[in-house]
Amino acid sequence: MATLTTYARDMLSRALCGRAPALPAALYLGLGTGGSDSAGLTGEPNGSGYARQRVVFTGTGAQRNAENLRWAFSAGVGTLTHCGLFDAATGGNALTFGPMDAAAVVSGPGTVTIAASGFTMSAD
Repeated sequence: MATLTTYARDMLSRALCGRAPALPAALYLGLGTGGSDSAGLTGEPNGSGYARQRVVFTGTGAQRNAENLRWAFSAGVGTLTHCGLFDAATGGNALTFGPMDAAAVVSGPGTVTIAASGFTMSAD
């Protein structure tokens, strides 16, 4: 996932120059149907048990999720094709987004899981 939002590019520019704001203390991964540079992830489900998942990264160079990420749904929400990082569990700022390797079709109650090391962040 290499597409940074406009907010994230501005934040990193300021951080590299020693200016506020500070980098996020925690990151949350969300699922959705698309994305854009200005909005980040779009089409996040609303309700049906959906909630962004806190993600902790590990590794050197490319960063990978250290633990399984699991979204539990109580009802169908459609086809989820993208994921995105945020600096808050709800609201907050979108930081980056990109397509998933495979779409997740949620047509009823169930779960979507990204296994540990299944999500990679890199500067490529």
